[in-house]
Amino acid sequence: MFPVADGHCDFLYGAVNGGYDLDAPAARQSISAAGLREGGVALQFFAAWTDTSLRIPPLQQCLAMIDAYHTMLERHPWLRPLRRGEEAGEGCVQAVLAIEGGEAIEGSLAVLRMLYRLGVRAMALTWNANNELSGAALGRGNRGLTPLGCEVVAEMGRIGMAVDVSHLSDAGIDDVLRLSPRPPFASHSNARAVFDSPRSLRDEHIRAIAAAGGTIGVNFYNKQLTRRPVACVDDVVRQIEHICAVGGAACCAVGSDFDGMPVYPQGLSDSRGFPLLADALLRAGFAEADVRAVLYENLRRYILQFV
Repeated sequence: MFPVADGHCDFLYGAVNGGYDLDAPAARQSISAAGLREGGVALQFFAAWTDTSLRIPPLQQCLAMIDAYHTMLERHPWLRPLRRGEEAGEGCVQAVLAIEGGEAIEGSLAVLRMLYRLGVRAMALTWNANNELSGAALGRGNRGLTPLGCEVVAEMGRIGMAVDVSHLSDAGIDDVLRLSPRPPFASHSNARAVFDSPRSLRDEHIRAIAAAGGTIGVNFYNKQLTRRPVACVDDVVRQIEHICAVGGAACCAVGSDFDGMPVYPQGLSDSRGFPLLADALLRAGFAEADVRAVLYENLRRYILQFV
């Protein structure tokens, strides 16, 4: 079985708002202790997503999910924060804490620094709507980074927090690539040339992220894979093939978006599906070394510079 580094899931939101539990998964829950082990997951990113439709202040939401993250680590000794020089080990999963949506910092660089001290190692500047940091892929217009957003990107580079360009507008991605002192990455974004979605990356951005030393995590979100009601594993493989062809096999990774969508590709509804994806990549002609790189080594190598 190939080890897996998964660059994005929304389990923490479910843990705070839906009673999700690693050991006793709810009916619609994708991330679980058993699933992580059976799927070969050795590294899992846990995102704290702030829901701007709620009346709860974004920072308060974020802190509740960070608390859930640390409580999860305390209760599960086999789940450990990623540290340089340490391998996951048999039966263990390494964890990375991330933020999805820069609303969480509420416009404050001091809050950004405090979140870093609490363990956050990556942040996506936006979710689906424009905010005080940048325009979003699904927001009105093609707005780039705001002056505050430029300051945030610079400060993230200074303190050592990865800039995640997933959900950013094209102009926002251009600005990050121009301004970020460290390589940015896309935790869960696909290729627009394979399936046309504004949430997916242009080939020029794939090349630029790869050239900078970043990674692009292919996600399993149906609306970024196909117009059919339900995607299949081959849709995911096509995304991986294209990103590898455009940016090289060293830039491609996976970012499932488990627990963040209502419909999953057939066979990929939870972490147990990763071996199915590995088999599909081998059938498509990928060498074993490249499968290992895409599923595990690329993302792990990238994020180690931030821990």
